[in-house]
Amino acid sequence: MPDHSLESLLGGLRAAADPSRLRLLSACAQGEWTVTELTQVLAQSQPRVSRHLKLLADAGLLERLREGSWVFYRRAQSGTGARLARSLCRLLPGDHPDLVLDRQRLAAVRAARQEVAAHYFAAKAASWDQIRSLYVDETKVEAALLNLFAERPPRNLLDIGTGTGRILQLLAARIGFGLGVDLSREMLAVARANLDRISLRNCQVRLADMYHLPLPDGGFEAATLHNVLHYADDPAAVLAEAARVLAPGGRLVVIDFAPHQLEFLRREHAHRRLGFADTEIRKWFAAVGLEPEEPARLQGDPLTVVIWSGRRSGALEHLPSQRLSAGEVA
Repeated sequence: MPDHSLESLLGGLRAAADPSRLRLLSACAQGEWTVTELTQVLAQSQPRVSRHLKLLADAGLLERLREGSWVFYRRAQSGTGARLARSLCRLLPGDHPDLVLDRQRLAAVRAARQEVAAHYFAAKAASWDQIRSLYVDETKVEAALLNLFAERPPRNLLDIGTGTGRILQLLAARIGFGLGVDLSREMLAVARANLDRISLRNCQVRLADMYHLPLPDGGFEAATLHNVLHYADDPAAVLAEAARVLAPGGRLVVIDFAPHQLEFLRREHAHRRLGFADTEIRKWFAAVGLEPEEPARLQGDPLTVVIWSGRRSGALEHLPSQRLSAGEVA
């Protein structure tokens, strides 16, 4: 091992050699968290938690991501620090009382986030398509998406976070079968009404959590996340689950915002993240076995929409476009 890697390893071990910092490392392996949220989990003062986080980030065990007035922390994804962080997390005793309590508090923090989002979506369901098209000409976004699937339309498609079912409506004529999933019953009610209104018999919707899709591995030729990822508290986990259900050669398409500074979207529209950088998406794609394609950028004022796509390795094997039985649909 090169000397500089040995020094990095020793520095990481020194940084982690504290009970509170090990607890923070464990928490940041379970999602992206702000300092305020981690303060709630450890039940310690914010200055103390901030100091621990700085030491872990400086040693390369955590990644620190600043977005406007918010800072997120997560376990490092690459490098010597990431390897050490993963190893340390595997060694932690999962039944230790402090770690058990931390997981319970993390679950409470996550539940509070989801409650805020659920109230927002329930209140906005009827006007969701208008809200989602704020600042960007949605017709241009939809035209670019149609063009992406023009050359080789998928036999079946999964739309994750389907909302009002707009993506299913848009692509229905080009696919054999489309399934939309969402965790908001209010959104799904609107989606079903929209699909029924135009008699789209090859599309269905289901109540499902994007972090735990009730679907088998490799069952879809394509999956879409349209203006969904910025609501996720763990975007990498969402992408991993989406990649899991893709067949070899299948394509994942993510439509979302480039980095921006519109803080009111957090306050008024429940956005968790203020856009994503190309490098971040590429890194996540690589981690879940997707080969990135050239992104398409649609300049807006002040927001820019980016369409990122990636394919699972292997030749595309066409899958049967079976519908779900009535009992399988929420």
